[in-house]
Amino acid sequence: MQIGIIGLPMVGKTTLFNLMTHAGAGTSNFFSGKTEANVGTATVPDARIDFLSGLYRPRKTIYAQIELTDVAGLVRGAGQGQGVGNQFMAAIRNADALIHVIRAFADKEVPHVDGSVDPLRDWETIDMELLVADLEIVERNIERLSGGKKSKPEQEAALSGLRKCRDALEEEQAIHTVTFTEAEQEALQSYSFFTEKPYVLVVNLDEAQLKQGDYPGRAALVAKAAERGVPVVELCAKIEAELSELDTEDRELFMQDLGIGEPGINRLVRATYARLGLISFFTVGEDEVRAWTIAQNTDAKKAAGRIHSDIEKGFIRAEVFHYNDIAALGTAAKVKEKGLFRLEGKEYLVKDGDIINFRFNV
Repeated sequence: MQIGIIGLPMVGKTTLFNLMTHAGAGTSNFFSGKTEANVGTATVPDARIDFLSGLYRPRKTIYAQIELTDVAGLVRGAGQGQGVGNQFMAAIRNADALIHVIRAFADKEVPHVDGSVDPLRDWETIDMELLVADLEIVERNIERLSGGKKSKPEQEAALSGLRKCRDALEEEQAIHTVTFTEAEQEALQSYSFFTEKPYVLVVNLDEAQLKQGDYPGRAALVAKAAERGVPVVELCAKIEAELSELDTEDRELFMQDLGIGEPGINRLVRATYARLGLISFFTVGEDEVRAWTIAQNTDAKKAAGRIHSDIEKGFIRAEVFHYNDIAALGTAAKVKEKGLFRLEGKEYLVKDGDIINFRFNV
């Protein structure tokens, strides 16, 4: 799964990218004019994998992962190609979701691009750039499809859907709010619009704001996020960077002093994973304990294909028990004794936390 990290310049995007991926990308490059995107992979923290790895002591432990693309900071007009707008659009056009980083901290040494700190205004600025970028794509394709002499049914459906998109965007409404017919949805599958992508909002605080649990404009921003169903993760990137350099014992003491239960980066990765509607099932054994990423409501046969296409083709049964049961009882043998180990067919909908062994024949 690919996630794009966006926001205005100098809000902490690349710092967060480095904390999530350990890539070590330069945090001042974009400010000095560099426009190439940073790409890296983030591990999805999961205490269940930690437990299973401790129980089975495998040779390898593999967590779920997501791919991140950190692009140069946007400026007003980026949606129309201003600044590094064109490079930005190309880099994350096909992302599955977006992380939008907003600045709440004030720092004289790091001036805000608009001269003052206003989280809600900054959110609306980037939202408008995404909307304008989508409108340009929509209008360009309406013109292209309207110019043909003969229209096929799928072209007519695409035109109808694109006109609905245009109407919504001109009213400053995101494409995800538009209702399409089945034919329109199918015709628009090849398009990748920014305002239809799910996203997570990250508010970058300073240490005082983190301790207080408040910052200027918080109430308005949280209210708007709740209205739109957008997850908000509040953290201090500067503190997160300091935490990442400490050993386990010192990190826990530092977090206790700050009054936080876990690093904000962990919460951010999990929130992004959940926002995409993703879940994990596990395979366990002496060789490997591994988390496999699938979409919610994936059946057992398709989940088997996540491991290998041959397992999907030759699927017979899935041997299933749940993480909660082994965590409570301590061993797989005790899970079986309690009758919590079961066989499921190909239409079984895999649940988050299922531990599965697939029976197959090729």
